[in-house]
Amino acid sequence: MVALKWIFKKEGLPPENLEKLTTYGIIGMIVGMRLGHCLFYEPSYYLAHPLEMILPVKFLEDGGIEFIGYQGLASHGGVLGFLIALYFYSRKTKQSIIDTMDLVAVVAGLLGMFIRLGNFMNSEIIGIPTTKPWGVIFERVDNIPRHPAQLYEAFSYFIIFSIMIVLYKKMRDRLKNGFFFGLVLVLIFTARFIIEFVKEDQVRFEDGMTFNMGQLLSLPYIVVGIGFIIYGLRVTKSSAHNNKYRSFGG
Repeated sequence: MVALKWIFKKEGLPPENLEKLTTYGIIGMIVGMRLGHCLFYEPSYYLAHPLEMILPVKFLEDGGIEFIGYQGLASHGGVLGFLIALYFYSRKTKQSIIDTMDLVAVVAGLLGMFIRLGNFMNSEIIGIPTTKPWGVIFERVDNIPRHPAQLYEAFSYFIIFSIMIVLYKKMRDRLKNGFFFGLVLVLIFTARFIIEFVKEDQVRFEDGMTFNMGQLLSLPYIVVGIGFIIYGLRVTKSSAHNNKYRSFGG
């Protein structure tokens, strides 16, 4: 939030826009993450129990209700939800959606880092068993040393954030029109794809799959990210050329 506030100030955007972006973004991410898990990982169950998608309860066979909280959130769905929220934010504030995507992309890695640190503290998204000296025992799960996959991701996302903030500071005038958004998609979901190899599968149907659901869902984001990088570079180069041409009198 502090980093994004600094970016908004640097870009000359009104503070109230940041407040709106925060509200729209949080709602979009939470809804997207929840629906993403339900529809990507357990569609047959949740389509048969649609109310459990939106309510933090489980309806028991005997007619009772058990409060279980929201068990299951998918980051891939969170990104989609956030992008949908950005559309409504852009309509509300008249701020360019692609420019906003770029600004949010600069700090996206930092948000991802804090989310994964929270997963680590809650013993969520654990790694597979390991004999490495840095293996961690998640006592809430079992007494087996496991890869701290959440920390691998958190560290990766911090590196990505560092790369993005350096590029923003030094090359903002040359990297626009969706470049930052595309780059962060490629970096984050490439890291996610690789680290999935040391994670436990989240649902049973992933057993025996060469690539799990998290990896398969990461591939489209990587492809889209590459497309935004190419588009951003081409549009920015074309705009610079046209401005230079006009400066010489056409």
